[in-house]
Amino acid sequence: MANGSRQAVWEFFGTELKRRREKAGFSQAGLGAAVFVSGGYIGQFELAIRKPQLDVAQRIDRVLQTDGIFERLCRKLIDDPRYADYFAQVVELERLATLICEFAPTVVPGLLQTKEYARAVTIAANPFKTDEYVDEIVTARLERSLILSDATRPEYWVALHENVLRIPVGGPLAMAGQLDYIAGMMRDRTAMVTVLPHTTGAHAAMNGDLRLMEFEDAPPVAYTETSFSGTLVDVPAVVKRAQRAYDLLRVATLSPEVSLTLIESAAEDFRRCASTT
Repeated sequence: MANGSRQAVWEFFGTELKRRREKAGFSQAGLGAAVFVSGGYIGQFELAIRKPQLDVAQRIDRVLQTDGIFERLCRKLIDDPRYADYFAQVVELERLATLICEFAPTVVPGLLQTKEYARAVTIAANPFKTDEYVDEIVTARLERSLILSDATRPEYWVALHENVLRIPVGGPLAMAGQLDYIAGMMRDRTAMVTVLPHTTGAHAAMNGDLRLMEFEDAPPVAYTETSFSGTLVDVPAVVKRAQRAYDLLRVATLSPEVSLTLIESAAEDFRRCASTT
């Protein structure tokens, strides 16, 4: 994991710790005494100067009654082997986000993938891995999507390049099912999905996947990803540039109504293709 990405996660840890500590009415010294470290250590955790050990994070969760968030940030966020090193830290931030905006130029975003689509993408990227490995990756991806069915789910905006609708990942029938699933999420108002048509041509955000996340009481972050690496950014000036690029992108996409019609039409095209093969 890149040092910059790791540091961004610990900075989020510190910001969230300070917010929840103050909300619970603890001083740094008071919380430190309750979890058997010094108040100075708590201050260093909040400034991301020092990283807490797992048992300290677990005690913080118990004292602040935070439902395991700090343990997960220590244990699962950074060390979960089911995710690439450069992506692992993003997974926990998704669970905390109040708003997620994504641009996907080539592949359906993980939060919207069906099991069949996720399996096809995973096998394509890992052609020599065992079925057990593939199943583990697919299960992890589907677990991520559960945040969209939660009562406190984030507001979720997705801009898909039209390319995503035309590539028959997993075959025509699987692709039809994937597009039907996206259409259902749109009709249920779980996700706001729009399509960037081929006719738009070049666009500033087209160099790779882009994700923006906002939180209740922490600064926004941006995440960019290419085929083999990803970067989590929390530098305000860079995040602002990413937000502007996404705003320009959203202006260029089709309306939600027209996008839904295009997605449903593409699904029907794949069904017809499957019936003739």
